[in-house]
Amino acid sequence: MSVTTTTHLNFRGDARAALDHYRSVFGGRMTAVTYKDTGAAQNGNEADWLVWGEVVGDDGFHVMAYDVPSSLPWNQGDRPFFVSVRGDDADGISALWQKLAEGSTVVQPLASSQWAPLYGMLTDRFGVTWVLDVAAPYNG
Repeated sequence: MSVTTTTHLNFRGDARAALDHYRSVFGGRMTAVTYKDTGAAQNGNEADWLVWGEVVGDDGFHVMAYDVPSSLPWNQGDRPFFVSVRGDDADGISALWQKLAEGSTVVQPLASSQWAPLYGMLTDRFGVTWVLDVAAPYNG
C-alpha cells in the first residue's frame, strides 16, 4: 500500500482565490466544487464558496482547500501549520519563491542556511505560511 499526505487548507470565503493563486505559482490543474454544486448551501451568500477544491501539478505538487461555512467555528490561528515545498533545484525553488512572494510578508528571506543550500519562509496574502528550501542530505 502507498500512502501520501496532502496539505488541506481551511479558509472562510478565500479558498477559490487561494487555489487560483497557488495554481498560478505552481501550475497544475484546479478542481473546485461549491456548496451550491453539492446542494449543501445553507447560506445563500456562501453558495459559491468551496466545499472542496484542489490543485494538482504534474510535478507532484498537491494542495487542497475548502471554505469553512459561517455555521461552524473557524479561526485562522497563529501559524497553526507551515506548507513545506522542498526541491532539488535552486533555480526552480527560486522561481517558485519569486511568484509566491508577490503580496506576501517575508519571514525569512530565501538564502543559504546552515541546513540547506536555500531556505526561506513567507506568509502569503491568504495568511498561509510557506517554507521553501532546497533539499540537502542530513548527516546526523
